[in-house]
Amino acid sequence: MTHEIKCLFQTLAQWQQLNKKAVLVTVVGLEGSSYRRPGVRMVINENGDSVGAVSGGCVEGEISRQAQTVFQRGTSKMITYDGRFRLGCDGNILILIEPVFLSYELINAFSKALKKRLPFSMKAYFKSSVGEYENLGTLCELNGESYSLNPNFNPKKIEDQQSFVQSFDPPFQLYIFGAEHDAVHLCKSAALLGWDVTVVASPDDSKTIEFFPGAKSIITPSFGEINQSLFDKQTAIVMMTHSLNKDVQYLLALKDVTPAYLGLLGSVKRRERILSSLLEFNPELSIDFLDQIHGPAGINVGVETAEEIAVSVLAEILSVIRRQEPIALRNKTGSIHG
Repeated sequence: MTHEIKCLFQTLAQWQQLNKKAVLVTVVGLEGSSYRRPGVRMVINENGDSVGAVSGGCVEGEISRQAQTVFQRGTSKMITYDGRFRLGCDGNILILIEPVFLSYELINAFSKALKKRLPFSMKAYFKSSVGEYENLGTLCELNGESYSLNPNFNPKKIEDQQSFVQSFDPPFQLYIFGAEHDAVHLCKSAALLGWDVTVVASPDDSKTIEFFPGAKSIITPSFGEINQSLFDKQTAIVMMTHSLNKDVQYLLALKDVTPAYLGLLGSVKRRERILSSLLEFNPELSIDFLDQIHGPAGINVGVETAEEIAVSVLAEILSVIRRQEPIALRNKTGSIHG
């Protein structure tokens, strides 16, 4: 969800440049089930424009109506939305609506945190009862410092407010090794998920970043110049160079890397050839490194096209990082979330 906060902050910064007032909407509580869980947020400006969503679209109209008094008075507000009576859903959600203004210090600190890939947290102070309240609001905690998103919220005067705390990892990132046609589709699909995508092309490729819509950057290191510090626990790597030799050389260069996911495109036979070549070049390769390779990359959903391959690969990455065994939701017991 880090990319959602990033998007909301970028939107708020743009609105502030246009002198548009805005409110921040946060789901802080839930009884039963809903489309999204507590912690989901959206922003609305005084003209009625909004970014983000806290439901499948059924609640946002009521939120926009309730937000008008927050614009008028500058006072935070608690509302509830009971889907059991209005929509036939099973959930009753508790929502905080507050004035929001991002200080220069917060915008600057948040930008630096993203670049340094630092975690951060959001802490919303709220009341469980419906009504308007003078001192409710949200703090963003970055690198040991707290920044208030609500200009009227005083964290030093917290009394009996409840709090909802949410921690965020650095933005998830995907490194695609390869610059062929199917890499383009994987790049576009991953960008739609909000992931930071970097394409790693070989120095002899003539592709530019314009060839990869959604990519954050394209790099062309030689096999021996790959910076291993780029790959942390919030990183997925997919090998799709369509060259057995390049895949082997890249994997050898990554032998000490332990990302969240490491996938190898191609058939079972191709995977075995690559693993054999890796051991021929370096018999001392650790079993842990070899075991972490997902090859063939992807989930078996009967794919045919490059677009479908992208869906299959991304689905496997999500299942791995969320520690889920892919099954049809109709066969899952309990909540469908997580």
